[in-house]
Amino acid sequence: MVRQSGTMEGVVTPSTTFWRGRRVLITGHTGFKGSWLWQWLGMLGADLAGFALPPDTEPSLFRLAGLQDDARSHFGDIRDRLKLHALVSEAEPEIVFHMAAQSLVQRSYREPAATFETNVMGTAYVLDAIRGAPSVRSAVIVTSDKCYQPGSTPVPYREEDRLGGRDPYSASKACAEILVECWRSSFLSPGSSPGIASARAGNVIGGGDFAPSRLIPDCIRAFQQGAPVELRNPNAVRPWQHILDALAGYLLLAEQLYCDPAEFGQAWNFGPDLAAGNRTVLSVVRQFAAHWGDAGGWKIANGVTVPEEPVLSIDSTKARKYLGWRPVLGLDDSLAWTVEWYRRQAEGASSPELCAEQIIRFLECSRSAKA
Repeated sequence: MVRQSGTMEGVVTPSTTFWRGRRVLITGHTGFKGSWLWQWLGMLGADLAGFALPPDTEPSLFRLAGLQDDARSHFGDIRDRLKLHALVSEAEPEIVFHMAAQSLVQRSYREPAATFETNVMGTAYVLDAIRGAPSVRSAVIVTSDKCYQPGSTPVPYREEDRLGGRDPYSASKACAEILVECWRSSFLSPGSSPGIASARAGNVIGGGDFAPSRLIPDCIRAFQQGAPVELRNPNAVRPWQHILDALAGYLLLAEQLYCDPAEFGQAWNFGPDLAAGNRTVLSVVRQFAAHWGDAGGWKIANGVTVPEEPVLSIDSTKARKYLGWRPVLGLDDSLAWTVEWYRRQAEGASSPELCAEQIIRFLECSRSAKA
């Protein structure tokens, strides 16, 4: 079993000393999470490389942050095994964050085969590239809180609970989790490098997300036009958390995995406080609208909606106990920071500066929070 973190002042934060000069590959760096992670690791002094398709939204945080001009950013399909292997061989990463994915539930119903190709075979190709790369010491495979098999009674999922999923996206993430365990069991000797772990976060929110069919971007688009946001399932309960809380968990996990692959090569949940972060879609919209001001309200979406689980919740006790991680921002602060980001960006503020300011503020909050 993993070792328990010691008592410390504040919440554990990523180590600048550890990341400075560390060679890191991020797949999916053009996405919402990946663009934030790229900027955070850049602030920590990491030597970065990225592999992903061009962003499929306009605008995108990737372009707003000017990351398309970085020579270390490489465009490619995660299903292109040869191109992926060539980049891993060239970049010689010490740490890999695999975030490239088809990440939308609604889209997975329209494109189920492509979703499985990207989320399952793409993960297999990443794992295979890692297997052939002696430089890699630590790999964090990002999946989803939706990888769990829904039970008859909605309870917070723990890492040892059964994997499954009734929709194509959720099932593809469960398959990715099985692949990670397969690779550990089949190709790694106990305690050997690379350490491979999976990370399962809840519904992540923050500035710079422009994806379709996600709640906060849908709210932004509607409220900017003074229109009501259309909700598919207003009573669905989800675990909401700020993107920086989730990314802090990924970074801490990668650090520990690098130092001790045998102890930390497992699945890890990163979710909000159970009592505060699990809220209905409608309650989040109302709270977000209160921060936004002059919002257009909400209405039920027209047309047929695809089935989605009514309640999702994850238990992050293990990450708290053994990584020293815990969520820093409550839901209200998460929504307030998100509104601030979009407001200031619309007024002409630089997106990189907005992200950097919020990362610095997040670290300050982490150090002053109670462990």
